[in-house]
Amino acid sequence: MKNEAIILSKPSKPNRKRYFRRNRDLFILSLPALLFKLIFSYLPLIGLIVAFKKFRFDKGIFGSEWNGLDNFRFFFVSDNAWRVTRNTVMYNSGFILITLVCALLLALLLNEMSGKAVKFYQSALFLPYFLSWVVVGYIVLAFLEQDRGLLDHVWKLFGQAPVNWYQEPGRWPYILNAVNLWKTLGFSTLVYYAGMIGIDPSYYEAAKIDGANRLQMIRKITLPLLTPLIVVLLIVAIGGMFRADFGLFYFIPNNSSFLYSTTDVIDTYVFRALRTVGDVGMSAAVGLYQSLVGFVLVIAANTIIKKSNSDHALW
Repeated sequence: MKNEAIILSKPSKPNRKRYFRRNRDLFILSLPALLFKLIFSYLPLIGLIVAFKKFRFDKGIFGSEWNGLDNFRFFFVSDNAWRVTRNTVMYNSGFILITLVCALLLALLLNEMSGKAVKFYQSALFLPYFLSWVVVGYIVLAFLEQDRGLLDHVWKLFGQAPVNWYQEPGRWPYILNAVNLWKTLGFSTLVYYAGMIGIDPSYYEAAKIDGANRLQMIRKITLPLLTPLIVVLLIVAIGGMFRADFGLFYFIPNNSSFLYSTTDVIDTYVFRALRTVGDVGMSAAVGLYQSLVGFVLVIAANTIIKKSNSDHALW
C-alpha cells in the first residue's frame, strides 16, 4: 500500500476589510489616542535634526547650517554639566527607591483593611496627585516662607531663630524628596493595591488552612505574585532617570539661585539656558542626550532582569 502524502493547505489570508468593519467601533474609540501619539510623540522627532544644526529662526529647521556635535559640546564642557547630571540621577534614584518602599507598605496596609475606610484612605492618598506643581509650590511656600511661614512661627514658639529656607541648599534634598513622596505616593500605592486585589483569594485560603499568619502570606504569596508589576514599573522608572520633573525642581525651590547647587537638574538648567541665551540647538541636543540614555537604561534594566528571571522581563 502506497504511503499517501498529507498536504496541509496554507491558511487563507484574513479578510482585512471584514476585520476592520467588525471592529470599527473599537478603532474609532482608539483614534484620539493614536492621533495624540502621532502629533505629540512621532511628528516632533523631525525636530531632532536641530540638535545638529546652528539654528536660526529666520532660516528655519531645514535652512539652518549644520554644526555637527557643537551643541553637545556646549553642554558637556560647561562647568555645570556634572552638577546637574549628578543631581538628576541622584534625585530620581532616591524617588524610585523611597516611593517603591512606601507605596508597597501602604498598599499592604490598605489590603488588610475593609469597608468604607479603604475608600477614604484611597481618596486622601490620591488627591495630591491631581494638584499641579504650581499649587504645590504655593503650599510649600506657606510652610517655608521667611517670617510668615508656618514653620517659622513654630520655630519662634520654641524660642528658635527662624530659618531662611530658600537660601540654605543643604536642606533641600530632604524637602524635595518629602514633597515628591507626598504628591506621587498615592498613584503608586493604588497601582500596587489594584495588583493585590487581582490575586486569587484561593491562595490565601489555602495558606490559612496550612496555618500561615498574615506576615507569612505577605512574604510567600503577595510579594512574589506582585513582583512582575513591581519590575515593570521599575523598568519604566529607570528609563526616566535622566529626565527630571521640571515642575518639582523649578516651582518648589521657587527658582532661587541660592539653591542651584542642590536643586538644579538637567531640565531646569536647559530651560534657563534657553531663556537667557536662546540656544534652541543646545536644548534639543540635551533632550536627545536624555532620551538616548533613558533608552539605554531601559534596555540594560530589562536585560539584567531577563537574565535573572525571564518571566518578569518586558520582552
